[in-house]
Amino acid sequence: MPTDQHFDIIIIGTGAGGGTLARALSTTEKRILILERGEYLPREKENWDSATVVGKGHYKAHESWLDKTGREFHPSIHYWVGGNTKVYGSALIRFRKQDFGEIKHYGGTSLAWPISYEELEPYYLAAERLYRVHGLRGSDPTEPPSSGPFPHPAVSHEPAMQELFDGMTALGHRPFPMPLGIHLNEADREASTCVRCNTCDGFPCLVDGKSDAHVVGVRPALQNPQVTLLTGALVKRLLTNEAGTKVERVVVERANQLEHYSADIVVVAAGAVNSAALLLRSANDRHPNGLANGSGMVGRNYMAHQNSGMVCLSSRQNPTVFQKTMGLNDFYFGAADSELPLGHISMLGKLDGNALKAGAPGFVPLGMLNCMARHSFDFWLTSEDLADPENRVTLEPSGQIRVSYTPNNVEAHTRLVHKLKEMVGRLLPLGLKLDKRMPLEATAHQCGTLRFGNDPRQSVLNRDCRAHELDNLYVADASIFPSSAAVNPGLTIMANALRVADRIGAALSTPVNARALA
Repeated sequence: MPTDQHFDIIIIGTGAGGGTLARALSTTEKRILILERGEYLPREKENWDSATVVGKGHYKAHESWLDKTGREFHPSIHYWVGGNTKVYGSALIRFRKQDFGEIKHYGGTSLAWPISYEELEPYYLAAERLYRVHGLRGSDPTEPPSSGPFPHPAVSHEPAMQELFDGMTALGHRPFPMPLGIHLNEADREASTCVRCNTCDGFPCLVDGKSDAHVVGVRPALQNPQVTLLTGALVKRLLTNEAGTKVERVVVERANQLEHYSADIVVVAAGAVNSAALLLRSANDRHPNGLANGSGMVGRNYMAHQNSGMVCLSSRQNPTVFQKTMGLNDFYFGAADSELPLGHISMLGKLDGNALKAGAPGFVPLGMLNCMARHSFDFWLTSEDLADPENRVTLEPSGQIRVSYTPNNVEAHTRLVHKLKEMVGRLLPLGLKLDKRMPLEATAHQCGTLRFGNDPRQSVLNRDCRAHELDNLYVADASIFPSSAAVNPGLTIMANALRVADRIGAALSTPVNARALA
């Protein structure tokens, strides 16, 4: 494609934000260029091989970042068309209504959003329809109000999960079917793309049965001939006009050559770490500390949740194949012995020996780990991570990314882990509980580094997710989050991307009506 072309809109990134935004804006006649640093993820048998995916990290990006001490680490990040959604577990759950206001936690107070839940709600419903979310309204006691039902019925529990669900209910808890974005038709399995396999959570889907941003967002967007996708296109810098008020050029490295493109609107959606890094790399005389960084907030307030995996080994076998069908929010806002919020509990995709091997001593044979996996019930626990300006993304002189991070709100997470251990001890025979806190490498829930707000002194973006300091620069990923809540950020990224699509349409005098997209 000839370089130095002008487009109406350039979108940088194809994940939950960029892919969804591209799908919404493709309904217009605007010329859109999508830039993705990765390629299409190959569809191959290895997609579903745990030794390849988990053991070798075959689909992870081969790059190193630094932590606050200068130690190199390999982030769990994936550069493909569809971004990290190519391997996500498809849990698509709304933030609670209260999450949009200030909430007191054991580690401090989470920040309020500049928009209300009510403003985002129609876009949540549209995102659920677009991403084919299965669920059951009214089953989660903490769920916020909704203007419509889930578009698809809740995914059924396999017998061992149903027994666990019933056991929790008998103890007085209120588990609920986990909202999942999958292309599943349980009433007509012949017509179902999803096959309910055990290689969904953390794996690419070989049959495109997962509602990822490539399948749901980018692929349909490309049906419009006005939409162009360039893969292998790493955005190096954003160049502004002399006054520093507008992005005039997007500098792209592709096939070891530099290319320049321009657009009326430029949208950054590269993920919280890389979006912040791009703005920092784009410093110039008018923006000496990084583009749109007059507040000094670019890269600050990095959050990724306090997450733990817990493997509960029981004398009871667990032959479940598709395990991720249940959630529990009973402790989301606290408990009888905890006046402040603790967090969210759900199931992991079913682990096998190769998955357990990643956290086991090297001398433990794979056969023993596979035996353990047949008796394991595998949980995921999430507590809110709080915005801290010292938790931040910066660049080394070499350009390498540094993520300086100190965990906070740890007491809440410790209490949540204890609650689950106590519950499992009553429900599962033997019930040996092995939990592991997710390290800095676990970047799947990254957010917060370019937060939006009403005060330009304390935020990078305005309530429309446009930079306070540049007229044509928008952001549409989780970097805009002022707080992280305690559930997977995916659906909120998607819903907000639809909202931003409407705002961009208004700026270009081109109606989008993203709320009616699905």
